[in-house]
Amino acid sequence: MVIIEVSPLSGFIMTSRSRTLLENRTIVKKIEVKANVVYIYLEKLNDESQTFILQLEQVIQVKNLKPASIKIYDYYQPGGLQISCYSGVGS
Repeated sequence: MVIIEVSPLSGFIMTSRSRTLLENRTIVKKIEVKANVVYIYLEKLNDESQTFILQLEQVIQVKNLKPASIKIYDYYQPGGLQISCYSGVGS
């Protein structure tokens, strides 16, 4: 099992529509939101490229947003952790 751990930018939450779209993908086993962190559990990954779109909604205005992180790791071997950062897109 693979886990994608998404820490949304400060002041943002995942939309319910986004959760529904992710849950309808056959590769997604479960989604949890704990302490404003989104955990997406995948059955497994293979060599095939996968794209996941997580729609966020701004609920609090925050100035000087800092990059947030996305962590991807094997549930049974978390030592192989991959971390990426992302920033907000200006409107």
